[in-house]
Amino acid sequence: MLPIGVESKAEASNCSIRSVLSNVTGKWRMIIVLALEDGPRRFGEIKRCIGDVTQRVLTENLRGLQRDGYLTRTVHPGPPVAVSYELTPLGRGLLAMLKPLVYWSHEQMDEVKTARLTYDRSQSG
Repeated sequence: MLPIGVESKAEASNCSIRSVLSNVTGKWRMIIVLALEDGPRRFGEIKRCIGDVTQRVLTENLRGLQRDGYLTRTVHPGPPVAVSYELTPLGRGLLAMLKPLVYWSHEQMDEVKTARLTYDRSQSG
């Protein structure tokens, strides 16, 4: 079994598995990585691609992904000045791991919906 268990908060903060997973599995970070699959995009393009993310949340998540080395931020001199984001080799590796999960999620949605409905019905009685 993978070493996922810890005995203290200090040990948890030093766990490489928890550290990496907690930073890449957030809803927005996974979607941002997927949005950058086809190449560099400007901030507005990413926001339009995702749709329901606020500017503040997108900015925070882009910074986090940049900090961890999954993407680069490039400022193109203007006028007007333009900023684009692109996956690094590390980010491309993450994308390669995410895509099978995305495909699996799509294929399982009917089964998940059925399970949710069954559960909800059993809880309402």
